[in-house]
Amino acid sequence: MNAGNLQKKLTFKQKVVSKVEKFNRKHKRLSFLGIAYALSMIFCYNVLFYFYRNAKRFTSLACIVLFFATSSSFAYPTMSVGISFATQVNTPVNDSLSSEAVSDTVISDTVVTESDARLAVIEDVDTSLIEEAKDSENPDVAEAEHLDPQKQASLDDILNATGDDSYEEEDSTVDTESGTTEFNSDDWKLILVNKQHPIPDDYEFHLGTISGNLRCDERIITPLLDMMKAARKDGVSLIICSPYRDMDRQTMLFNNKVKRYMEGGMSYMDAFNLASQAVTVPGASEHQIGLAIDIISDGYSSLDEGFGNTAAGKWLAANSYKYGFILRYPKGKEDITSIEFEPWHFRYVGVDAATFISENDICLEEFWSIYVK
Repeated sequence: MNAGNLQKKLTFKQKVVSKVEKFNRKHKRLSFLGIAYALSMIFCYNVLFYFYRNAKRFTSLACIVLFFATSSSFAYPTMSVGISFATQVNTPVNDSLSSEAVSDTVISDTVVTESDARLAVIEDVDTSLIEEAKDSENPDVAEAEHLDPQKQASLDDILNATGDDSYEEEDSTVDTESGTTEFNSDDWKLILVNKQHPIPDDYEFHLGTISGNLRCDERIITPLLDMMKAARKDGVSLIICSPYRDMDRQTMLFNNKVKRYMEGGMSYMDAFNLASQAVTVPGASEHQIGLAIDIISDGYSSLDEGFGNTAAGKWLAANSYKYGFILRYPKGKEDITSIEFEPWHFRYVGVDAATFISENDICLEEFWSIYVK
């Protein structure tokens, strides 16, 4: 501010004060009006003078705001219809609306039309894919591997492959382990693998062959065979399927499912989320560490809840802990495991831990959160 402007500012104030003094002398009872007038005039003058002095700064700021407002997508009400994937699936369309009417939905008197922008295009989604995902409760049952005879192994198959047919004469009683009441997180048998706890990068284990191309962690083959022999003595036939699955296989299964959903009209994120309900995300499946086994019987080959009502399902639920296996995803624990009830999916944790988990009616996540140090 130069001296001339300062002089003008002081002169203006003096003029206002002079006028108010004259007014107050003539109208002493209304002096408060004169004072109010003086204050308001001086305040307005100061505000206007401030903006005048910083005109360039405020002009630049206004230009920036105007540019952002005109270039931002927030400035345009004409966008794709704000219907999420879930509402498209679950919310029925009014019978009075045809498919053509839906494509021309009006939002705030603005007709939504097609655009060159990818996000603005409304695509039809194959709802049959959604129903398929709902029907597939098992996150590891995606390509019906359990129905392939080449990917199954009965006790006879295993014994024939090893040349051992003496299962009827063997004592299948399993000795308990150390009987310890303390469980350590470093114990390989107790590793927790789920969506929140992916497989550690440095996790190592050795694979052993069950039969043919079926493999698992070699340390659980003996207890697995002992369990199958014990079941055979009780008149129950167990068939192993979907044991170890490597990272490439898991990734391929998952990517195939995502691709199928995208071909049905879904966006990548919608396809990814839906695929994760049908196939475990690579790196978070117990099958990848060779400690999980899916089990069926010769009279029931479906991996669904009905297996739990079979003789094999009941026998496993009552006796698997004796051999170090647990029902990994029990009924009533879905909110903890994030997986539906799977009476066919068994996980090796060792006899001590399996006995403790079975006796206390808890799942592996609960066991870890309370008892594992």
